[in-house]
Amino acid sequence: MLRREDNERVTRTGPGTPLGQLMRAYWQPVALVSEMSDERPVKAIRIMSEDLVLFRRDDGAQGDDAQGGHAPGTGEEAAGTGGWGLVGRFCAHRGVDLSFGRRESGGLRCLYHGWLYGPDGRCLEQPAEPEHSNFAAKVRIPSYPCVERNGIVFAYLGTGDPPPFPAYDCFRAPEEYTFAFKGWWECNWLQGVEGGIDPSHVSFLHRFVGEDPREVYGQQFSEEVEGTGKKLSELVGASFRPDIEVESAEHGLRVFALRDLTEDVRHVRITNLVFPNAFVVPFGNGKAFCQWHVPIDDENHYWFMILYDFEEVTDQETLLAQRLAEVSLPDYRPLRNRTNDWGFDPREQRELTYTGMGLDINVHDQWAVESMGPVQDRTVERLGVSDRAVTANRRLLLKAITSFESGNPVPGLPLDAREAEELTGPLAIDTITPADGWEEAWRLRESERRARSPWAGREVPRAQR
Repeated sequence: MLRREDNERVTRTGPGTPLGQLMRAYWQPVALVSEMSDERPVKAIRIMSEDLVLFRRDDGAQGDDAQGGHAPGTGEEAAGTGGWGLVGRFCAHRGVDLSFGRRESGGLRCLYHGWLYGPDGRCLEQPAEPEHSNFAAKVRIPSYPCVERNGIVFAYLGTGDPPPFPAYDCFRAPEEYTFAFKGWWECNWLQGVEGGIDPSHVSFLHRFVGEDPREVYGQQFSEEVEGTGKKLSELVGASFRPDIEVESAEHGLRVFALRDLTEDVRHVRITNLVFPNAFVVPFGNGKAFCQWHVPIDDENHYWFMILYDFEEVTDQETLLAQRLAEVSLPDYRPLRNRTNDWGFDPREQRELTYTGMGLDINVHDQWAVESMGPVQDRTVERLGVSDRAVTANRRLLLKAITSFESGNPVPGLPLDAREAEELTGPLAIDTITPADGWEEAWRLRESERRARSPWAGREVPRAQR
């Protein structure tokens, strides 16, 4: 359990909060590129209780920023790079909503009195003011740098220079080997992250009472684990008491869930916390995904995902159809939610799935974290040995908040390009190994997978060895 003051400290992310300041120091996802339509590429964004407007510039700005993913110069100079602008939602004049603004001259023009704002937040024109007035030069609204990575627009909401992007696999993979999506969950961001780094829940929450009827492609836990002849959902359901080990890593935490299938054979599943609000988990034998949990406010958040395939071009059309069938647009709210008991069906619970909430395990995770309430009261919980990753993350988070307040380094935040290049992987794999020597065996499996990959490289990244 946590003290009440610590629970507040690790959940509240609004402007000026200690955690809010820490999370703003990292690049955060703000939108899918696909939701920014050609017809109307302007969208209201709420992130960490701050109201903003994202828009695609109409002045011919192209592609990425000028330094291979590292926004150049100071925060002010970088604002609007990469063909995107992210500015405060309300006009400095009379508070009108700029998400309805007109895209003109690379910026947004307010509909009320025609004030024009550039992607750096500067007021460029005030048509109703005298021609000789210099009033516009004194007006500015908030603005933040943006860059585009594999289908997601990321923004830097901190102060000073944006950090360089890490060399994580989700950013290195060619776009045709990836798929990006998002979804709205009605709970605090930390509940989503803690669900993602909890290895033991998969043996129950994602279990099938009957046979798993799902098609393999695009359905997590539905692939056979290589060398077993069993789907992952069946394997982890039958072996429900994994040994869990947690170790520190430059990106945050590496989590091992070890299941002995026989005296000689061990199932090794490796997941990762990517500090502060993301995790990387394996997806079948040849894929993995990185998923960020980004606060909308303290009681709602979006998860953003980049799925990447080491060996094959992703079928983005099929994956998109699967995901869109589960949400309502434009907000990407799940169709199964608290208002309809997440689609709970008692007959299905008796005969098919452990939850009775359909075949999409994403809904199972959603139910688990939303049913705790908007902000979980961690002062009354009782944690056990199986919660090692959760407790390790909380200790890391509290320590990092204090460290950041003191101006000291924090995990996964590179200070320069060299440090960014060393933030690789993180390695996430489901595999079978001998019970003895599993530590070396899983790395060999990972090296073999990378050797087959058209893009990932032949060796395990140096920083992950």
